[in-house]
Amino acid sequence: MMAMFRSFVSAAQLRQHHHQHQQQNGAAAAAPGESVESQFSCPICLEVYHKPVSIASCAHTFCGDCLQPCLQVTSPLCPLCRMPFDPKKVDKSSNTEKQLSSYKAPCRGCSKKVTLVKMRSHISSCTKVQEQMANCPKFVPVVPTTQPIPSNIPNRSTFACPYCGARNLDQQELVKHCMENHRNDPNKVVCPVCSAMPWGDPSYKSSNFLQHLLHRHKFSYDTFVDYSIDEEAALQAALAECYVEENGC
Repeated sequence: MMAMFRSFVSAAQLRQHHHQHQQQNGAAAAAPGESVESQFSCPICLEVYHKPVSIASCAHTFCGDCLQPCLQVTSPLCPLCRMPFDPKKVDKSSNTEKQLSSYKAPCRGCSKKVTLVKMRSHISSCTKVQEQMANCPKFVPVVPTTQPIPSNIPNRSTFACPYCGARNLDQQELVKHCMENHRNDPNKVVCPVCSAMPWGDPSYKSSNFLQHLLHRHKFSYDTFVDYSIDEEAALQAALAECYVEENGC
């Protein structure tokens, strides 16, 4: 499983390094097979950057809100390369913001050319995108499997606060909500993020839930985990990626 995780991280690092190289050189043209929108997408939320910031030591760029949970721990690590960094040396990425205002890309739904800085708001109101989301295909493994296909796939996108029950909070919103409203709550609670995972224990209660959130959930599992395939298929995919990386083919 560690080999699988490392292969996913390595692939993400290569993509991010390529994106940043193009951004630093003002490249507007997308690489073969890669859209302009994907070049300017946050590796945490996978959406077009919103108020982008860059870590000085490794030059990785993220949405300001996406990186915020990492800045609330004593010794933060970059969510992408896992290298330690100084939270005081995280700066607004002015160059990326300029490019977001300059470049346009087609909407994934209606194909209308939209300035990248306005892409998020456009997608949220685009009827074509909403139709696509409503018609997403059912769960189908990418390789044949003898394991049964689950009939009920848990919601791993939004969560309820374990303290007060506030609902529809994504991972970053959950951290912010708990920090603002339950910082001094001594109660032991079950982590809703962990309990939604295939390996989660819905009965385990964290003695210090806030510290658990800040340390365990620095990045979204969706960034590295493919829930649409079973464990055997994921392991085979990871081994294949490792082979390609080690043999250069």
